[in-house]
Amino acid sequence: MKNMWRTDPCYSRHGVNGSLPSIFIYLSEIESWCPVLPGRVVPSMDPAVVRESLKGLYPSLANKRQLHWIHQRIRSMEEVWVEAGRSLSAKYNLTERTAKQILVHPGALTDESGTHIAEDAFSGGPLGEQVQWSDLIATLYILGHHLHLSASIPALKAFLQGNTNGCPPQHSKVEPNLIYTDIVGLRQIQEVIGSSWIKYKCIFRILDTFGTEPDFNHPDWVTKYHLHGPFGGLNMTLLQFYTMFPHTPDNTFLGFVVQHQLISKESEQFKSTKRQNQALVYGKRATFWQGKEAYVDVIHKYLDVHGTADNTAAIPSYVKNHGIIKGRDIQTLLRQSKVFVGLGIPLEGPAPLEALANDCAFLNPKIQPPLSSLNSEVFKGKPTIREVTSQHPYAEAIGEPYVWMVDIHNGTEVDRALTAILNQTIEPYLPYEFSCEGMLQRVNTLVEKQDLCSSTRSLPPLSALQVVTAEAGTSCKKACQRMGLICEPAFFPNLNSVKNLAKYSVDCQTSEFSDGHLVYPAYLNSSKHCVFQSDPLLFSCVRSDQSLIRICPCRDYIKDQIALCKACI
Repeated sequence: MKNMWRTDPCYSRHGVNGSLPSIFIYLSEIESWCPVLPGRVVPSMDPAVVRESLKGLYPSLANKRQLHWIHQRIRSMEEVWVEAGRSLSAKYNLTERTAKQILVHPGALTDESGTHIAEDAFSGGPLGEQVQWSDLIATLYILGHHLHLSASIPALKAFLQGNTNGCPPQHSKVEPNLIYTDIVGLRQIQEVIGSSWIKYKCIFRILDTFGTEPDFNHPDWVTKYHLHGPFGGLNMTLLQFYTMFPHTPDNTFLGFVVQHQLISKESEQFKSTKRQNQALVYGKRATFWQGKEAYVDVIHKYLDVHGTADNTAAIPSYVKNHGIIKGRDIQTLLRQSKVFVGLGIPLEGPAPLEALANDCAFLNPKIQPPLSSLNSEVFKGKPTIREVTSQHPYAEAIGEPYVWMVDIHNGTEVDRALTAILNQTIEPYLPYEFSCEGMLQRVNTLVEKQDLCSSTRSLPPLSALQVVTAEAGTSCKKACQRMGLICEPAFFPNLNSVKNLAKYSVDCQTSEFSDGHLVYPAYLNSSKHCVFQSDPLLFSCVRSDQSLIRICPCRDYIKDQIALCKACI
């Protein structure tokens, strides 16, 4: 700036005269590269007030064709969202908050992405990502923040163009406090503003359905171990990846809302829906049914079978197929059904939790051998080696009497599960973390307290740290789980030194720092030799080593709200 401020008249127009104070004022107030100088008045920001309506959101959704399905879902759930906001406000003090400027850019929904996810939403295409985007947008708006929605490259440029050159226009563009996007969107943003994206690196929150593990995220490891793929090598903090389900504590669990009994004025009619002797099969694509005829035949011995597939060519003739129908109609079918039947695919969708919320048991197919990016086309290229042992691992953890694990090739096992289901009565079950209020609580805490731009951490507080040693061959995720806790990667730096470990009775006779493994800090029990992690991007809760004892940072969590510790709210 000292050398180049005369190259463009806009610098002098904003008060730059070559002196260091004028340069610092420009770089802190016109652009935001530097902290504001002491004594300078920072414009006050308006408070975040929990909103009583979503109507102010609809115009920005209505004019974006790519967000049409999202717009419909949010409208259908407005009453529930508003009531959840009131309920959360009554329980917690939400008044002392500042309204954030938040850019929301679902890159995979843009025409430029070539995925066709947005247009396929009404013809049986995958809805998981759109469900999550819908619920995130509604949550941020109800919480009182200023949303800037982008669903195309031109819209993205219009928001960010003030930052693409060294000198912004006279009326500077809004500077985002947070940017929610996905991996496709991150690539698009990098392309639009070039190296300037680094300025925003720590405020990105990246929606990542399956999660990202440290070796796939680290550019050097990607190159060294040939882990190249379309979603890896991003070099971000792992907690910036926001997942659909709490797969791995290395990432942040964002989640979504389970749609059920949406409108209170319809609830009585909904509750009066009579339970029929029927099963509803989870499979919108007729191709999902292929090879499952014997399995569905067993179910048909006990129940009438209904489906919502895109065509009838590949499904048994006795199935009553309703075709692709709206979410509200699926809720009615679930209320009428006794069993929601998994076919093994699709993996980890929202629908099984919707079934449980409508007191409809779920048949969850086992997957043996487990699927991962090492052996499955579904996970191929995904930045994780997590193994999936059933169609729905989160539901698997819920267990009976709501979720019944079955080998779909074992008719006796399917018989046994169906007999048990038909001889039981269950109440609706909805984990708090998948309710509107639960998502409002979780996202509000993340927005207010998850600061990934500074070294000072407030989420979770250090008082929540509980140290557990994991025996050789055991990951920190499993070691913490065995103690009724969850691994918390934000605490790894607090254990990553001889001095800190001594506080927890770990006696390191010798020690070294290394970036050669994902399990550090750890030690060899025989020699008391400790190895510490030299690269903070390689801390991991989910990996283990047969010869090393891991030192694990654990914390407690709120029941049915695993993303938050008890002291986090």
